[in-house]
Amino acid sequence: MVNRYWCGECTFKTPWLAEPEGLRRQTEHYAAKHPGTPPGGQVEIRRRNLARVHRPLLLVAVLLALLAAVATCRP
Repeated sequence: MVNRYWCGECTFKTPWLAEPEGLRRQTEHYAAKHPGTPPGGQVEIRRRNLARVHRPLLLVAVLLALLAAVATCRP
């Protein structure tokens, strides 16, 4: 799972990263830009785009339906 970490003090956000790398970058950001402030903010969780996963399956189903229709329409 990948996350994006948002700073609670400014508009900084990490790119989409695995949890350990995201936490490391957020901690480095706080140390550099907000010394003495404990890391905070929000964590955004990337949800899987199910439309992208299901699109190829839908295409295969449509092609199979067309193939079945053509096969049954032969004289």
